[in-house]
Amino acid sequence: MADLLWDDVEFFFDPDLVGSLPDVRVPGASVEDWQAVLDLVAERGWQCEYSEGEMVPSVPRAGVVLSRGADAECPNLRVWPTADVLATFRFYADDEVDFDVDVRELQGQERLDVFCGFLREIGRRLGKPVLMDPEGGYGHPMLGFDVEADRVVLLAEPLVS
Repeated sequence: MADLLWDDVEFFFDPDLVGSLPDVRVPGASVEDWQAVLDLVAERGWQCEYSEGEMVPSVPRAGVVLSRGADAECPNLRVWPTADVLATFRFYADDEVDFDVDVRELQGQERLDVFCGFLREIGRRLGKPVLMDPEGGYGHPMLGFDVEADRVVLLAEPLVS
């Protein structure tokens, strides 16, 4: 059974209403949590590409990425849980796993199920909530993986019906 039904959440995936790049985050994270995400990507065999500016080296350990100098460019890890769904992880800080998704790639029930499955995988691995905020709306999650419910749930009501 689906965690969420498209008809119930379509509002939260409308780029004109919530922005096209909502922020997805795992608060209260650690370097170990970041490493667990990197390990999960490798274990699941999800296509990925790590980059530091124009350089595209192999994916380093999380501790190496997160210990870069303050003036260093922020590395990105692009992960495709399926060929047509992309999550871009940004290594801003060690205390929060942070990534973006493009809601234009998450239209319809099938893509929503892929996205929910991706959030579930991360949340289960870390044993922590995975929250999606509207673009520019940090701290106001719309939906996310609930550890106790062991599924993705709505955390806000749509502003329009």
